[in-house]
This record gives sequence, structure tokens and C-alpha cells, in this order.
Amino acid sequence: MKVMILAKRRALFEILRSIDPEPKTELIYKTPFELLVAVILSAQATDKGVNLATAKLFPNAHTPQAILDLGLPGLKSFIKTIGLYNAKAENIMGMCRRLLDLHGGEVPHDRAALEALPGVGRKTANVILNCVFGEPTMAVDTHIFRVANRTGLAGGKTVHSVEQGLLAAVPPEFAMHAHHWLILLGRYTCKARRPECWRCPVRTACSYRPKEQEPSAVSAKSTRLAVGRALSRGRVRPA
Repeated sequence: MKVMILAKRRALFEILRSIDPEPKTELIYKTPFELLVAVILSAQATDKGVNLATAKLFPNAHTPQAILDLGLPGLKSFIKTIGLYNAKAENIMGMCRRLLDLHGGEVPHDRAALEALPGVGRKTANVILNCVFGEPTMAVDTHIFRVANRTGLAGGKTVHSVEQGLLAAVPPEFAMHAHHWLILLGRYTCKARRPECWRCPVRTACSYRPKEQEPSAVSAKSTRLAVGRALSRGRVRPA
């Protein structure tokens, strides 16, 4: 992987900012607590799936006490369409108890306190610190991990090493929104199985080589090559 120079890093984020100046999480929420629940639910699940579940859950219970009042079976009935819902329900119930016991039912503005909550790891804490409290954190998920390595923004074999690399690599003026831009880039363009380089807005800054070609262009090229080989062997006569 070729490391991206500063000028290209700045160009990449300038392009992303011009497309979406104020990117937001695709999780739907109204309060910090609702976001915390949604992020816990989003582990190994899609934002779309989480939003479908929370659209039914939050009108019925959107505070720690209200979720505890549902009881574990009641909570599970709302989130059973989400993967690992049994474990997530247990964590959410424990998280609600801890918020009430230690934080007056409020989401704390403190990394250590957040990471002490059941079901909350570093990535979830980073999302809350960024989206709720306006800190320029880097919540590295599978999309960001892939994009950072593939583009040359920040290489690393672990989530922590990529996070630290991005914190060092992203120019300060882009730090607040960087993780949202990279998530959206990875989710919709720089996909895992095949990056869609032919329509990527930052392809000129990206270090990934060789660039993937548009499927129709590859198909047309393959057809031309096949016809050319057939002609050279005398199997096809020109019209």
C-alpha cells in the first residue's frame, strides 16, 4: 500500500466535504440515549435494520427507566429482527441500570465512563463522543478499516492502529466529520468485494491500484479481445 501524501489527503477530504458538508450518522435518533441504544444494536447489523427496530421501540421506550420497565422479554420483542439480539438486549438492560445508578439516567461525557457501560466498546464510545459531544474522534468500523487501508490514508492490521493512524493523518480542519465521510464512502462506493473506482469521487487522490473498471466497460473490452483472438485464428470472418 502506498501511503497518501498530505496534499492528496487534503484533496480527498475537500472533495468529500464539497459533496456532503455536514455528514450525519444514518442511525435515526432524537436523544443521546436513543443514539447509544442504536449504536449498541448496530454491531454486526445494518443501520437500516436497526432503524426499522428502533422505529417501533423508541415510541414505547426511549429512556433508561422505560426500557427497564419493558423487561428483558419486552425489549427482545422489539429488537428480535436484529442479529445477536439476545446478547444485545442483556447489554442494553445492564447499560440502563448503570446509567440510572451512576449517571442520573444521562449519557456521560467521559470515555472511561462510556466504555464501562455494558455493550459499549471504544468504537461506540467514539460515536457518542463525536455525534453527541462534538469531539473529533475516529470510530473505526469495518468500512473505515477497509477504506483507510485501501486508499493509503492509514494502514494497519488492527482497528486501534488504523484509528491512531487516521487521527494523525486527517488534517485538523476535517477531523470532526472524517469518520462519517469515510463510512459513507466505504458503504456505498469503496465496497468490500469490489470497489467501484469508476464512479468514486476521490479516485484521483486514492492510492489503490489498479483501479476497478466499470463492469460494462470490462465486458465490452473482453468481447473485443475474444473477437480479436477469434479473427486471428480464422474462426470469425469480418462482415
